[in-house]
Amino acid sequence: MEHSRWHQLLKEQLPEGYFKQINQFLDQVYASGTIYPPREKVFQALKTTNLEEVKVVILGQDPYHGPGQAQGLSFSVPDDILAPPSLQNILKELAEDVGLKPSHDLTPWAEQGVLLLNACLTVPAGQANGHAGLIWEEFTDAVIRLVSQEEEHVVFILWGAYARKKKSLIDASKHLIIESAHPSPLSAYRGFFGSRPFSRANAYLTEMGREPIDWLRS
Repeated sequence: MEHSRWHQLLKEQLPEGYFKQINQFLDQVYASGTIYPPREKVFQALKTTNLEEVKVVILGQDPYHGPGQAQGLSFSVPDDILAPPSLQNILKELAEDVGLKPSHDLTPWAEQGVLLLNACLTVPAGQANGHAGLIWEEFTDAVIRLVSQEEEHVVFILWGAYARKKKSLIDASKHLIIESAHPSPLSAYRGFFGSRPFSRANAYLTEMGREPIDWLRS
C-alpha cells in the first residue's frame, strides 16, 4: 500500500505520524500473541481494491477471530474454511437476490471494485472487538471519507447499527447508501433478509453508467 494512491491521500487526511503509530501498534500486538489476520494481510482490502476502482463499499466491524478465517477482507473467508454464520446469511440473501455463488471467498468481489473494509483491521484470537477503540477507527473513517470525497456514484452497504453510524462520513448527494439489519443470525430476520442489496447496487451502478458487479464470480 505504501506507494498507492490510498497511502498518499490517507497521509494527508490523518494526523502527522499516524502511520508510524499504526506500525508500532502492529509490532507490539503481533509480538504479544496470536492476532488475525496474518500481518501481511492487515491492509488486504486496500491492496486489492484501488481507490479509483471502488464501486461498492461493504463495511464490517472487525476480522473473524478464529484460526484461518480472516483474510483482511470484511466477511470473507478462504474456501477451505467453513463460512461463519453472518457470511452464510449473506450468501443466502445473495442466492435469493441474484443467484448462487459457489464459493465463500469474496476476493473476486474485491477485484471488481468492492471495498471489503472492516472498521478495525486486527483482532486478538478469540476476542471479538478486542482491538476496538485502540487505533483503527480514525484510519478506517478516513478511508470511508476519502472514497466519498474522491469518487462518484459509489454504493455504500451498511449492515447493522455499528456500520450505520458511519453515514455521517458519506456524501449522500453523490452516492447511494443501502442500509439494513446486520446479517448476523441475531438480527438477519429483522430486515436483512429480503433487502436485496446486491441487485440494488447493480441497478444503481448501471443507471450511473458504471459496470455492475458480477456477484457470482468465483
